Amino acid sequence: MRLPACWFQQVHHIHTSHRHRNKTLPGLKSFFSSPAAAHTCFLSVAAYALTFVLFFSLAGCSSRPLRFSSLLKTTIDMVAEDNANTMNVLMEELLLKLYRRNPSELSKVPDTTIEMRRAALFGENPQEAFAELDHKRSIDAMLLSFEEHYTGDRVFALVAGLRDMIWSSYKKKNQFYFYDMLEPQQLYDSARNIEILIWRLNHRLNKNGCVFLLTNEISSTETNLSFERLFGKMIVLQDQLATTIADRTNRTFVTVSYRLASAAFIPIGM
Repeated sequence: MRLPACWFQQVHHIHTSHRHRNKTLPGLKSFFSSPAAAHTCFLSVAAYALTFVLFFSLAGCSSRPLRFSSLLKTTIDMVAEDNANTMNVLMEELLLKLYRRNPSELSKVPDTTIEMRRAALFGENPQEAFAELDHKRSIDAMLLSFEEHYTGDRVFALVAGLRDMIWSSYKKKNQFYFYDMLEPQQLYDSARNIEILIWRLNHRLNKNGCVFLLTNEISSTETNLSFERLFGKMIVLQDQLATTIADRTNRTFVTVSYRLASAAFIPIGM
């Protein structure tokens, strides 16, 4: 923290006065003889003191721990962090649900468990690229899930690609400060990509006439739309953040109309 200049001037006066015993703190006398200078210094000190009082008061009252780094965050930064964390939780849930519906996919990679897959994608030190996906990322990795001749784990390819695409819309960050600028267009486009992904999961068929991965279930005996709700939450989060950033920063993004049956994924972070 930068202290007021008057403090340093006063310290210099006091220090020199000790070398001249016949003088009684001339620096203090000269300093307080100027009401304007004393008033200015008092206001500066008061401002710094008030900053500390407010910070530590908020730290004691808030359920969310405050740090000095919080002073560098705007409301949008904190909303973006919450969104990014929530998207990770939702994608992790998607991974687990897909493996429960498609257990045969995990068995394609020997000696692999669901926990190992989860840690690789969402653990403390997540990997960014994977040799088994030929180091493909984002949309290219997702597309592997719909390739007829792909023999690898389609669940892992899909979620790894989705994760990388979403992370790209957040510029591969999970903490944001006032100088970070997310692009509302990329957040909006990522939501449209999720819509395209939903359509492909439900309508793209392999040579046997079956979907590549099982998700929702609608039958005469059971209706399970949990995947639809999960993807819906992701879309809402991305769209809301895109709109919030655009409104607060006076920026716009281009909305598009398209036919899902023929729509192509939109590149993110290019």
